Amino acid sequence: MNNEFECVWDAIEDTPEQAAKMRVRSSLMMKISDVVNSWDLPQTAAAKRLGITQPRLNELLRGRIQRFSLDALVEIAQSAHLHVELSVTLEETAA
Repeated sequence: MNNEFECVWDAIEDTPEQAAKMRVRSSLMMKISDVVNSWDLPQTAAAKRLGITQPRLNELLRGRIQRFSLDALVEIAQSAHLHVELSVTLEETAA
């Protein structure tokens, strides 16, 4: 059986709801990582700018997604001066 998935999270999460949350979390983590890497600062200085510890920042930069709640990622994104906005649309298959 050949299953095609829109996103890796659809393939590995148990429910569509869990996959949706993971898509949002991973998107935030990638954007935060991009911004932090653009600062060209040592991790300790970047972590201080974000209001988190250096080990916590290291976990984020290494993609340890299970260690970050959506709320925590939104807070970190705000500290990185990222504008976080949620877009909600009706799925075509549900219409």
